[in-house]
Amino acid sequence: MDQAKSSDLEIAVLLPCYNEATTIAAVVRGFREALPTARIYVYDNNSTDGTALQAMLAGANVMRERRQGKGYVVRRMFADIEADIYIMADGDGTYAPSDAEELIRTMLTEHADMVVGTRRGVHDDAGRQGHAAGNRLFNILYRSMFGRDFTDIFSGYRVFSRRFVKSFPAVSGGFEIETEMSVHASRLKLPVTELELDYGRRPEGSHSKLSTYRDGAKILWMFAMLMKETRPFAFFGVISSAFMAASIIFMAPVIVSYFETGLVERMPTWVFSLVLMVLSFLMFTAGLILDSVSRARAEQLRIHYMNMPARSATRDQPSAITKNETPGRRRTNAA
Repeated sequence: MDQAKSSDLEIAVLLPCYNEATTIAAVVRGFREALPTARIYVYDNNSTDGTALQAMLAGANVMRERRQGKGYVVRRMFADIEADIYIMADGDGTYAPSDAEELIRTMLTEHADMVVGTRRGVHDDAGRQGHAAGNRLFNILYRSMFGRDFTDIFSGYRVFSRRFVKSFPAVSGGFEIETEMSVHASRLKLPVTELELDYGRRPEGSHSKLSTYRDGAKILWMFAMLMKETRPFAFFGVISSAFMAASIIFMAPVIVSYFETGLVERMPTWVFSLVLMVLSFLMFTAGLILDSVSRARAEQLRIHYMNMPARSATRDQPSAITKNETPGRRRTNAA
């Protein structure tokens, strides 16, 4: 990494953790070695196995988020920490801390707001075949719904700019948070890039917290909600088309019978088909209106993003605190 370019940048390493006592100390030490000037934060999410103690002994700043779920932890981290560059990784040891320097270099040279460390061989080495199949399915679904900006939307190894972190309206509560980050970048057309990295296996005694079916259902629901919020015309257009098709199916026999006999022989079916037709037009109209609302919201998000300083404002302000301490650090430690 270009030392002249990075020496004046404040870097924060963010590690959300839940029951990672067997791996977190090695992860913290790895980041301390790879990025000696970075501040390392471990956010403990109600662990019961001594994760917080192991992280503290390894030299990390340990915080706690009591609401269970990775999304809650990420929202708290992004709100609490002030920095110029944010590195987010998992505490399970599957991501190599030594790759952080290359991720930061890529971000600086390409002037990106987010760099995603895509996982080399994740489909072959996933802990369970259900996870691998889910990765493939959801990545294909994402590219068809939101664009082709990303090839691995579930990677937990990411580097963010201050602008991205402070303009990201996180609403997810669980493992859907990575999907929401990707959609946020795609929606605002933010400069992003990917860097393929090796993906390790969990060591003996460490277990995945991801449930194939429960978390898969949550992610699928998040896809639908994000589609409704960011592409409402397409979302309600699909529903409108379904109502229209059902209406035509029920209506066709009644119309055929009418031309043959001159009578409407199945009045309830005819009324039901008309109700479906009205619902179809209502869904189409709702999609048109909400599409305009969504575009206005995207413009506001973009303006908010552009108004965010590229670096922490506290770095350029005079301060009475010590030379090696920043206001952001003092507030965070006090928290």
